[in-house]
Amino acid sequence: MIRRKLRVLFAAFEAVPFMKTGGLGDVGGSLPQALKAAGCECRVMIPKFMTIPEEYKSKMTHVTDFYVSLGWRNVYCGIEKLVYKDVTYYFVDNEYYFNRERPYGYFDDGERVAFFSKAITESLQYLPDFKCDVLHCNDWHTALAPVFLREFYQGIPLYENVKTVLSVHNLKFQGQMSDYVLGDVLGLYGIPAAASQLRCDERSINFMKGGLLYSDVLSTVSRTYAEEIKTPFFGERLDFIFRDRQSVLHGIMNGIDTKLWDPATDPAIPEHFSAEDRDNKKKCKALLQEELGLEVAPDLPLIVMIGRLTEQKGMDLVQRVLGELLEHPLEICVLGTGDRQYEEMLWYHASQYPGRLAACVRFDESLSHRMYAGADMLLMPSLFEPCGLSQMIAMRYGTLPVVRETGGLKDSVTPYNKYTGEGTGFSFANYNAHEMMFTILDAVELYRDHRDVWEGLMDNAMAADFSWDRAAREYLDMYEGTHPEVTPYFKKKD
Repeated sequence: MIRRKLRVLFAAFEAVPFMKTGGLGDVGGSLPQALKAAGCECRVMIPKFMTIPEEYKSKMTHVTDFYVSLGWRNVYCGIEKLVYKDVTYYFVDNEYYFNRERPYGYFDDGERVAFFSKAITESLQYLPDFKCDVLHCNDWHTALAPVFLREFYQGIPLYENVKTVLSVHNLKFQGQMSDYVLGDVLGLYGIPAAASQLRCDERSINFMKGGLLYSDVLSTVSRTYAEEIKTPFFGERLDFIFRDRQSVLHGIMNGIDTKLWDPATDPAIPEHFSAEDRDNKKKCKALLQEELGLEVAPDLPLIVMIGRLTEQKGMDLVQRVLGELLEHPLEICVLGTGDRQYEEMLWYHASQYPGRLAACVRFDESLSHRMYAGADMLLMPSLFEPCGLSQMIAMRYGTLPVVRETGGLKDSVTPYNKYTGEGTGFSFANYNAHEMMFTILDAVELYRDHRDVWEGLMDNAMAADFSWDRAAREYLDMYEGTHPEVTPYFKKKD
């Protein structure tokens, strides 16, 4: 018996290279390609934002158009199509909702997101050459699609076979709206089951909550985070759902674009190197030190932080011990923007420790590449981190991460074991400033006094597999549970 490929529609608000504001955009751009390479027929649906580069808009072709019922409204919806890197992308077109300068941050975001979710479900019957088996939704922007599908489309043969997956990338953003939206926009006020599952209190509803309760399968972006969100501290008041539905909850760690992040070919770094020949990493370090105004000293370990300057990223820990840390023989560079108090703190310490601390309070993609390539260590002391990408990228460049054991940081970084020599970095367990500092100083000592051990850790880090191919295989295993009669066609065997 010949079995066909599983057909997956991946729905998200962001996908590189069309739209990106954070990690979701990277997932939307990379995972579907990896899924298709693994043998799955995966297509992507995102809004047709005004800010999508013209080079892509000009190549889109019109597929179909129809009207979407949204509460009392009947709203135009067009579907445009573009094949990019062998993956078919569909773009939901409605200029009233999406012809804006940015994707988020408007008073009617609830209505815009609801329209997109309804357009996803409605469009399934209008895609001429694609019949969906699995609708894979991502974060609160698409969480209503499983709700709409079950409440408005059951009984239609096309939809009976569609299974739904909801992936949680950032649980802090849930789409909480006034209870008025339930009837006026969603048209669900008269359906008691839907109303009760969407409500988070008497006055408001929660899009994410609805998606978590209605989807067939749930996933998040690391195994540890999948366990953490079952607890009140990490669960953002939805922990009870993850505990109740733990049998269908999967933790699958994201990957990185290993072609983009490759020290052997990266056009943004001054010298190329590889795991087999790392001599040029020393040149990258020296050039980076010079560029940043730091002392050009190969024996001083260079520690970098790259990302948002917020409490979630552990900046309050850094603030508490930064002055004390800089009294030791090391250099630090921080790149990013965020809360004003942390920006000012970095500027102050940079003035007090010239040549030892570089505060690059800005967004600079090219500089981030040079920092990954030239640094010895990457510091990520996050309060929580669903997945994290910086630690994976750093290891790819032989830069050893120092992380707190939470979420994807715990899953991706193997702490150094002085008895066996195993490890890909360093970690500490408690959210404590001095525990972080002592872990850094232990790493500094190892760098200074045991170079052979350090080189071995670099070997381990650069050999770690953080490709999307690994993640795609795990997603295919998850999809298999929804359609066991289909997936043996393409499921890879070890």
